[in-house]
Amino acid sequence: MQVVKMYTTAVCPYCIRAKQILKSKGVESIDEIRIDQLPEARATMMEITGRRTVPQIFIGDTHVGGCDDLVALDGRGGLLPLLNAA
Repeated sequence: MQVVKMYTTAVCPYCIRAKQILKSKGVESIDEIRIDQLPEARATMMEITGRRTVPQIFIGDTHVGGCDDLVALDGRGGLLPLLNAA
C-alpha cells in the first residue's frame, strides 16, 4: 500500500472525515503533518499544493487534494487502485 501523507489541523472536521475514509479503505497509518503546530509546514504545504486549506492529501507522490477531492476520487473508483499501486 502507498504511503499516505496528510496536512491537517487538530479540529478540522474535513481532516477527520478524510482519515475515516482512508482507514475504511485499509490505510493503517497516515503521516500527519499538523500545520497548526508547525507554521513552517503551512508554508511548505501552500508552496507544493497552491492551496491553503486542510486537509491536503498525498497518496504516494500523487496530490489528491482535500476531503471533497478524496470523496470524488473514491466515487470514481480511483481511490483503491491509487492506494494499492506499486
